[in-house]
Amino acid sequence: MIEPGSNKVKVGDRAPNFTLPTQSGGTVTLRDFEGKKAVVLFFYPGDDTPVCTAEACSFRDRYEAFRRAGAEVIGVSANSVASHKRFAERHNLPFHLVSDEGKMLRKRYGVPKTLFFLDGRVTYVIDKKGIVRYRFSSQFRPAAHVQRALKILEQIQNEP
Repeated sequence: MIEPGSNKVKVGDRAPNFTLPTQSGGTVTLRDFEGKKAVVLFFYPGDDTPVCTAEACSFRDRYEAFRRAGAEVIGVSANSVASHKRFAERHNLPFHLVSDEGKMLRKRYGVPKTLFFLDGRVTYVIDKKGIVRYRFSSQFRPAAHVQRALKILEQIQNEP
């Protein structure tokens, strides 16, 4: 549950559901993974910026480890589907990038701005039951998002 007076999703909360368009022309709905896979949901400021590219490529490079841990990776930014498509193709990204053009999902999760103007970089690990098990925020340490998410997934992987 999201605390009254707060729109920031915290560990232990049920992850807010969403259905958003992907770079491949389809849509992704969070609840479709419930009971099947954990989800690593990472919010990033934008396609093709240096730090965001490093983060996305770090997720790409460890994507098979995420799959072995029973998780799906989903990237979220306000960029358009067309921008996501170019970004995914340019960097061979094997996971979904969803377009949150109105930033409504970012607002629902309470992902903050950095330096008052830059969209924040926050990663959530959501278990198979749809519960947020981990939240990590670091604007300038993109590889840490990948390392920490994998560590949490290893800890919860064999839970019912």
